[in-house]
Amino acid sequence: MTFDAIDVIRTKRDGGRLSAEQIRWVIDAYTRGVVPDEQVSALLMAVFFRGMAPEELAVWTQAMIDSGERKDLSPLGRPTADKHSTGGVGDKTTLPLAPLVAACGVAVPQLSGRGLGHTGGTLDKLESIPGWRADVHEEAYLAQLREVGAVICAAGNDLAPADKKLYALRDVTGTVESIPLIASSIMSKKIAEGADALVLDVKTGSGAFMKDPEASRELARTMVGLGEAAGVHTVALVTAMDRPLGRAAGNAVEVAESVEVLAGGGPADVVELTLALAREMLAGVGRGDVDPAEALRDGRAMDVWRRMISAQGGDPDAPLPHPAEKHVVVAPATGTLTRLDAYAFGVAAWRLGAGRARKEDPVSAAAGVTWTAGVGEQVVAGQPLLELHTDDPDRIPRALEALEGAVGVDTGEQPLPLLLDRITA
Repeated sequence: MTFDAIDVIRTKRDGGRLSAEQIRWVIDAYTRGVVPDEQVSALLMAVFFRGMAPEELAVWTQAMIDSGERKDLSPLGRPTADKHSTGGVGDKTTLPLAPLVAACGVAVPQLSGRGLGHTGGTLDKLESIPGWRADVHEEAYLAQLREVGAVICAAGNDLAPADKKLYALRDVTGTVESIPLIASSIMSKKIAEGADALVLDVKTGSGAFMKDPEASRELARTMVGLGEAAGVHTVALVTAMDRPLGRAAGNAVEVAESVEVLAGGGPADVVELTLALAREMLAGVGRGDVDPAEALRDGRAMDVWRRMISAQGGDPDAPLPHPAEKHVVVAPATGTLTRLDAYAFGVAAWRLGAGRARKEDPVSAAAGVTWTAGVGEQVVAGQPLLELHTDDPDRIPRALEALEGAVGVDTGEQPLPLLLDRITA
């Protein structure tokens, strides 16, 4: 069935509901290049202002999934669960989480991305491990899931190709900040991965895409609804990103911190969030009686990590890259640390070389920021608090500019709880 693109645009522009047939046609036609960018730009702007009903959005998302392939993981013979974070600063939970859940008997097909702007990318972090490669082809991907139980790799072009085109168009038309478009973009790829259960970590606060907790809850509810409509058991946790997670933001520094967690240590907030996500993933596939904390304590999660890194060409015993230059920032006053602004820390790490402004930019494996105390802890004026890592000392002044006002002592501010909400269908 063929429609007129202008009629589709007018329907949404005027606040009407698009039919399932109109949606399927326009997504397919745009993916094939039949409908041009300028018309879909107009449609995206209409959606931005008019929104979508749940029924429309479910069809829109399914049409994006249908533009490519949906992976079939049933031959693995074990339950599968996946996790997605909306992104933040110091958010390295994927690294310990995937091997942890795999150590509990659930396969984890984790297709991840790269960082852009102030938020880090899982693949960039892992590429700081000597030899590790992000590209895992189909046969090797399934073999690794069977033999190791977990894979973290780049997504191929066969998953939701409509999303790739639509996302690029949203980026240049000012239509990124739309909950229906954000939700369909994320969920089309995650559903296409083929996992039985999906856990969403929806960040909120200064370092998150969504700054406001209620907007984050709305996004979480929307994505949970899409997952359930597609037959994937989906739960969302709304979690704090007003301060960075853990004690490190960057690439190699976050890998080192993740290994600490797998060894039974690591920052308390990273451990708490990793275990909360693991329990949701296990419960989502009927393994709620399994305690993931035990797999951290007895070393099983670390064993899976080492096998997962080795399977992708990495050397888990190799030294991680060290920066050519370090710069220490001291605590400004004595008292309780009440502010570590996540966005400022992310920008500082980015300016030190850990992130990129464009997708094609290179990143520095050794760049990043570490800190010795978290929000709620006591500090003494003049004690070393932050350490800036970079390969280029000329980057340090700009990173310091980003951190102006980012650290607060006894300001009276109340941090968000780490886990704000749990959203189910």
